[in-house]
Amino acid sequence: MQSPERFFNREVSWLAFNQRVLEEAQNPRHPLLERLRYISISANNLDEFYMVRVAGLKGQVREGVRVLSQDGLSPNEQLDRLNAGAATLMKAQQARWRELRIELQSAGIKVLSSEDVDSTDREALSEVFQSQVFPVLTPMAIDPAHPFPFIPNLAFSLALKLRRRLDGRTLYALVPVPQQVRRFWRLPPRKGRGGRLEHRYLTLEGMLVMFLDHLFPGCDVEAQGLFRLLRDSDVEVEEEAEDLVREFEALLRQRRLGSVVNVTFDNAMNSE
Repeated sequence: MQSPERFFNREVSWLAFNQRVLEEAQNPRHPLLERLRYISISANNLDEFYMVRVAGLKGQVREGVRVLSQDGLSPNEQLDRLNAGAATLMKAQQARWRELRIELQSAGIKVLSSEDVDSTDREALSEVFQSQVFPVLTPMAIDPAHPFPFIPNLAFSLALKLRRRLDGRTLYALVPVPQQVRRFWRLPPRKGRGGRLEHRYLTLEGMLVMFLDHLFPGCDVEAQGLFRLLRDSDVEVEEEAEDLVREFEALLRQRRLGSVVNVTFDNAMNSE
């Protein structure tokens, strides 16, 4: 009755549940945008899973906890299985997103990359960038004279390798993608193939890539890549605390500074 084979691992079975959520994005009975929403829900679920469940296991490994789960796995063994399962899930998410982009385009909704933007659109976006995005950007240098900047939880950042034209010096910089502006920007609609009107969108990070010359005048971009990190957001509340309000305030501050539990890189990221 006590055999570990009788039990499912709680964390591994959660990944199976989230796989089931993703499968709804493949269900043709759902409207197209609802299928897109299911991918978003699956991705958001996985973020929370890493910030709480995986972070808790990493904390056990860090503290040297050797207690086995009911299914007979150590914290390290659980992490190995979770990382493998999460990698498979993320690959499936990306594959489904690529398929949905094609379906969206067929329905008249097109998500552009910075390479797809022509001179007419660039001119229109330039004014938007200058007035709404540029004021909230904070480019930061990365060198021995500056401490590495703090990157908040769930935040995207653009890493850059630059060469200054004046003296040929190599520079490194970081551009945090601002969270206080919208992620997708709508471009003026155009007629696509067959004369059908297309609703076109550009990501915020795509817009940043287009206007890097505004941020680093006199420099050429030699390499660039986007990355995103997740921090430990697991909290333990002391129920016997004298002041629960102060306890939660302290825990929320602590969550912001939690240790990094996951980093995701763009495929285009330079190895350096």
